[in-house]
Amino acid sequence: MRGMLAATHPAPAAVVTALALVFAVGVALPAGRAVLVTAAVAAGQLSVGWSNDWLDAARDRRVGRADKPTVTGVVTPRMLRTGALTALAVCVVLSLATGVVAGLLHLAAVASAWSYNAWLKATPLSWLPYAAGFGLLPAFVVAATGDGRMVAGWTVGAAALLGVGAHVANVLPDLEDDRATGIRGLPHRLGRRASSVLAPLVLAAGSVVILAGPPGAVAPVSAGLTAGAVLLAVAAGVVGIRLTHSRAPFGLSMAVAALCVVQLVLAADAVAVVG
Repeated sequence: MRGMLAATHPAPAAVVTALALVFAVGVALPAGRAVLVTAAVAAGQLSVGWSNDWLDAARDRRVGRADKPTVTGVVTPRMLRTGALTALAVCVVLSLATGVVAGLLHLAAVASAWSYNAWLKATPLSWLPYAAGFGLLPAFVVAATGDGRMVAGWTVGAAALLGVGAHVANVLPDLEDDRATGIRGLPHRLGRRASSVLAPLVLAAGSVVILAGPPGAVAPVSAGLTAGAVLLAVAAGVVGIRLTHSRAPFGLSMAVAALCVVQLVLAADAVAVVG
């Protein structure tokens, strides 16, 4: 069970699922519907995490990834395949139960994540599934209201930027191992130095969008979070340029991402607009 849990990529899965719940509360979904939306996202995240480690099992063994349960032998690729396909089936049922339009939006997001695991992670378009998956998340939640409201454009843009920045940052610790197994996504092609600058820059751009997007006066707390995000992004870029083998840009980028998530949580009540 511990191995299966570790293979879900629990931290990002928990963040995405929690964001879905926050959006559901922000658009005032009834409790039962909010639970349904959150459960659909959780099932989708399980399928994505397990499919990732299932499809990467041979690569992970080749480079000796001791953090992967398929390498340590705790779980087998077959177990992960069964879990991934089962979770995907549950995700389809739960997603469509929220409504046809909403369900298809969420399934498109999950499909984009599977496309990354199966193919796009090794191409220059490795960023695209992250942009699509994160951008579609608030659109799914708003569509699940069924009351004619539409997702605010700034929310989609900010979530997409958060996804792309998180992708580039998340790849940084494993660039060399990925290259050794033939993975050549956008960060690998740009190189460590450029990716160390790009990741926090994209994330900080997302913070600026969240600051400027919601209607009305700029919230002082959001302004403070954006200022912090920009400062951390600058620091990450400087370190990334000067110390190409430092892990600091990854940590600083994750800190910028955390600030963006907090901003999204605080602005969750503005993610929907009257159509």
